[in-house]
Amino acid sequence: MKFSSTSTYVATEDLTVAVNAAVTLQRPLLVKGEPGTGKTELARQVAQSLGLPLIEWHVKSTTKAQQGLYEYDAVSRLRDSQLGEERVHDVRNYIRKGKLWQAFEAPGRVVLLIDEIDKADIEFPNDLLQELDRMEFHVYETGETVRAQHRPVVIITSNNEKELPDAFLRRCFFHYIRFPDLETMRAIVGVHFPDLKEQLLTAALTQFYELREVPGLKKKPSTSEVLDWLKLLLAEDLAAEDLRRDGRSLLPRLHGALLKNEQDVHLFERLAFMARRPG
Repeated sequence: MKFSSTSTYVATEDLTVAVNAAVTLQRPLLVKGEPGTGKTELARQVAQSLGLPLIEWHVKSTTKAQQGLYEYDAVSRLRDSQLGEERVHDVRNYIRKGKLWQAFEAPGRVVLLIDEIDKADIEFPNDLLQELDRMEFHVYETGETVRAQHRPVVIITSNNEKELPDAFLRRCFFHYIRFPDLETMRAIVGVHFPDLKEQLLTAALTQFYELREVPGLKKKPSTSEVLDWLKLLLAEDLAAEDLRRDGRSLLPRLHGALLKNEQDVHLFERLAFMARRPG
């Protein structure tokens, strides 16, 4: 099984090599990069390319590693015991399987996405070391050991919000998704908007990359945001000449798709004011 670009996803050569290396080594692929560079979408496209089912585990700040294995609902069991329910005698009725358990017991190989692992507590990655390394875990309430029937393809994403432990990093194959260069971005846009006129595409991408290079920008617009912007430009039936900016405002047309906080909007307003000042 080899991963490559799909009809809806442009994968650079180094990303393709990283995915296939992780699959060959049977190690989790840890993917970092700017928000909006397609890290989460990568797992979906890998599953599609390899023809495998996808199981997604989206991590939140309150997520615990144990939830990925299973959760024991002791409260429900206590309530049922007070009501005299028959199901109370089988503890399995009160165990909810987590995403890792689902991946381990799948009848065939699957792709398991652990999305934004850096959102959780710092101990979260350490608590999954053995399970991801040995592909098994113990269920204390039933005394059974759950082992992976088929080792899943594990893809873990991180936005670099916090450092991950060294012991965890040693068990992963790492890849950083660099922001696409102009040629790659053209290919990405071509997948989503194949009929976009060349003049509009050139004008829009030139303005987009110039915007990203403005010093002091708090949040640089990402790939997903430029795609939203282009969609709006097409919906408004704008042409390349409509994107030209005058000295009164340096903000691009429909800039709300690109700039996502008031500090960056004010930055462009200040730059335009300074440009208008004599001398």
